[in-house]
Amino acid sequence: MKLLRENKIEVTYVEEPSEEELVKLVKGHHGLIVRSKPLVTKRVIDSADQLLVIARAGVGVDNIDVEAAKARGIEVITTPEATTQSVAELAVGLMLAVARKIAFSDRRMRAGEWVKKYAEGFELYGKVLGIIGAGRIGSAVARICKYGFNMQVVYYDVARNPKLEEELGAKFMPLEELLKVADVVSIHVPLTKDTYHLINEERLKRMKRAAILINTARGGVVDTNALIKALKEGWIAGAGLDVYEEEPLPPGHPLTTLDNVVLTPHIGASTHEAQARAGVQVAEKLIEFFKSKGLL
Repeated sequence: MKLLRENKIEVTYVEEPSEEELVKLVKGHHGLIVRSKPLVTKRVIDSADQLLVIARAGVGVDNIDVEAAKARGIEVITTPEATTQSVAELAVGLMLAVARKIAFSDRRMRAGEWVKKYAEGFELYGKVLGIIGAGRIGSAVARICKYGFNMQVVYYDVARNPKLEEELGAKFMPLEELLKVADVVSIHVPLTKDTYHLINEERLKRMKRAAILINTARGGVVDTNALIKALKEGWIAGAGLDVYEEEPLPPGHPLTTLDNVVLTPHIGASTHEAQARAGVQVAEKLIEFFKSKGLL
């Protein structure tokens, strides 16, 4: 806000307004900045009389009706670079937590149980890492795992990543083949009609029984019911999840009853560093946008 005001932009700040409040607030404003909340619905967008741009401090636009914005000629901008490292580090943290049964051991220790003989895990060192979506975050995860654990990197994406292949010796392969060879599968794709339930029952059955699945992307990329079945019946060894088809995850959800899954509450971008970068970058992009329109 300081940066915006220094550039002669008048700022109205409201903490998590309801749709009703936002419908009123958006009137008379040229720009709107949001994080993961509030929801910028079609109703909100249609009620805006001067809005030129919606800026999301972060990467996902799940809370913005992008089509409604496009229909009104309103630009939507994001700050994907801000959260890359934080999400990548969480993905690797989940890998370790699942592979070494850290969360399981912690829960049992707090309950007064010494579960050493049940907590044998496996090393990440030298294993095969399968990256689904080799963009910014997928590439960052691949680098951490290659340089930190000497993992062999294979990846699947709609387009090849020559830089990743050259730097890490990463190997591009079809998704079905990747699922067969990877010891750890980490998902880093946006949720679209093409990626919805990309990981389904058929594809979970292709994975190694000793493999683990990590999802820090979007919950809808994985078929939750199929994953629960896979975890219960041992098609895969475990999973680490930060995102869900239903958020917040309801109390008593079947995933919360399983010992071979580690759950976090969509905290991929929840670091001091990422949030600070997102805030500054979204302000800088908004200023740049207004300058390009001759408004500053």
